[in-house]
Amino acid sequence: MSNGSLTKTENFRSWFMNKLLMGMSWSEYSRRLITPFNIAAAIILSIGIPVIAIRFINGLASVTHASNEYPWGILLGWGLFGGVPLSATGFVMGTAYYIFGFKGYKPLVRLGILTGFMGYLFAVIYLMTDLGRPWRIYYPMIIGFGTASVLFLVAWHVATYLTVQFIEFSEAILEWLKSRRVYKWATMVVIGMTIAGIILSTLHQSALGALFLLAPGKMHPLWYSSYLPHLFLSSSIYAALAMVIVVSTLIAKFMRSAADNNFLGNIDRLTIGLGKGACIGMFVYFALKIVGIAHDNNWHLLATPYGKWFTMEILGFVLMPAMILTYGVKKSSAGIVRFGAFYAVSGVILNRINVSIIAFNWNLPDHLHHIIPPWQEVAIVAAIATIHILIFRWIVNRMPVVREHPEYREFH
Repeated sequence: MSNGSLTKTENFRSWFMNKLLMGMSWSEYSRRLITPFNIAAAIILSIGIPVIAIRFINGLASVTHASNEYPWGILLGWGLFGGVPLSATGFVMGTAYYIFGFKGYKPLVRLGILTGFMGYLFAVIYLMTDLGRPWRIYYPMIIGFGTASVLFLVAWHVATYLTVQFIEFSEAILEWLKSRRVYKWATMVVIGMTIAGIILSTLHQSALGALFLLAPGKMHPLWYSSYLPHLFLSSSIYAALAMVIVVSTLIAKFMRSAADNNFLGNIDRLTIGLGKGACIGMFVYFALKIVGIAHDNNWHLLATPYGKWFTMEILGFVLMPAMILTYGVKKSSAGIVRFGAFYAVSGVILNRINVSIIAFNWNLPDHLHHIIPPWQEVAIVAAIATIHILIFRWIVNRMPVVREHPEYREFH
């Protein structure tokens, strides 16, 4: 090998290791990995990964209570139906910044896109874990159900939207790699990708709700409504705004070294602005829920045990956080808005679990209606969620997500 080839190899190796270890030596980087969070993550993964292996070796029945009568557990209730509305951050923040011109939200745009991309990616991973045959993930798009199927729509939209969000986030990746030539091309297609993201995301968010329209006899009447597509879409919008508040809060608290002064100095102001949009969205969603009850004349069901649970959901996890957000915005208190956002996110997850698990097949006998999941399924969800957080943190620490790259400010 020539000296020139050796030099190129050494230069690439040093460049690669510098990117991987963030400019630290192996020993220094290894020492920084020993933290309480990483130790807890290692324990979770040491339990969860073997259980995932058992799932793929012995089948779904070895780790869940799933059956033909009760097909979905928290793998889909949490990972897919709960994760997708929280992953609408990409299309909401991209639309606000690139289409509607809210340029003040620039410090949060890439964070929203990354959160959305990672959320959709791991929603697919939860789905593949539940299905057990990852090599058939393309079946709904090509082989399976036909163009009239809602699953055909959802599968194509999620796959396409993942590609769109990756292209949108590619600016940050190319800045990190210092690839100026490709970066210029990436900046030229961002607006087009944002418009495509709006179309794809709005359609499949509502399509997830439309899936449940196919099961009118299986879902409890209080949760079943012809407005389900509209409810899923409207809740995803305020969920996205609340999720951006949640993620930005956690980064400002635990990853300050990855953020610049522009992000940290503006986060309180931006949090209040997002809270204003979130509380408006929650009041709209609450009104739609009431309209759904009135439309189907299900008022009498509110006095039943399921009715009391439904009332707790819409009053305790929709109206209450909406009022907290409103109070926080009125008082210009970022702290109160953050509390309301965390509360709102929990409400969206509760709704999706209610729709996909608790209120689904509600009239089955108790021995078939397994609401409480087995520990193995919980371990799988915890392991996948931990991997999600670790990869997200790895990206934020290295790439210009919540900070500007000094060599690319001229392009911003």
